[in-house]
Amino acid sequence: MMEQPVLEVKNLTVRYGRTCEYCRNGSRLVKNTCPHCKTVWACNDINVTLYEGEILGIVGESGSGKSTLMKSLYFDFPVTEGKGYLRDFEDGRTDIFGQSLQQKKYIKNHVMGMVYQNPMLGLRMDYSSAGNIAEKLIAAGRRNYAGMNERVGELLDAVEILQSRKKEPPKNFSGGMQQRVQISKALANNPAILLLDEVTTGLDLSVQAKVLELIRRIRQEFHISIMLVSHDLAVIRMLSDRTIVMLDGKIIEQGLTDQILDDPQQPYTQQLVHSLL
Repeated sequence: MMEQPVLEVKNLTVRYGRTCEYCRNGSRLVKNTCPHCKTVWACNDINVTLYEGEILGIVGESGSGKSTLMKSLYFDFPVTEGKGYLRDFEDGRTDIFGQSLQQKKYIKNHVMGMVYQNPMLGLRMDYSSAGNIAEKLIAAGRRNYAGMNERVGELLDAVEILQSRKKEPPKNFSGGMQQRVQISKALANNPAILLLDEVTTGLDLSVQAKVLELIRRIRQEFHISIMLVSHDLAVIRMLSDRTIVMLDGKIIEQGLTDQILDDPQQPYTQQLVHSLL
């Protein structure tokens, strides 16, 4: 029997614009935009499956739809069409995109965690680091102060932030430390899935290495499934089991990471890989 995926996305489409007869079926676009009505097809008929304990890499140029896909899964962007199923929400039988606002908040607080490229989207910069994590715990219904304080300590230890700094706000921290606080907040309620959107972009190489090692360790310790968006193929090769290549809002190639990077089939993927050789 096939293993049930922790996440299954079917025919996900995110459009900005009213569409017209020319582009309504999602074809006849110039890149991802209709030349007639100017509708932008940010994601166009995306199908994704994520299994327990795996890291799925998503690569592509700016504007390819990578971040739109991630933010749609976390309900930051509305989905135009398509369905999504989570094993840990109603046994994977119910479309998550059709849920009420209250149910979507439940999913965000219990089933998924998100780490944004820009820490200001994921953290309250004036709250303490402990306060940021506590906010996530409270949103999931935790009220016991001692229990929350213990959990905050565990999480900060897990991302190697000193307990002596837990009362400091993230605005005092370096970019790498801010990302680690974001990761600890995202892990607060033991989500099944962690969404990482360009988490190493803009960090110094030595800091990048620490964050990447942290991601690898988190996968091992927490047995969590991870979707990882990056434009850096070295990051993808280091971490990802499987990889999806996106271009103009569509998936153009997918497979085992080694297979994609060592023997790319599509001209765009070949160009992407060879540009880094």
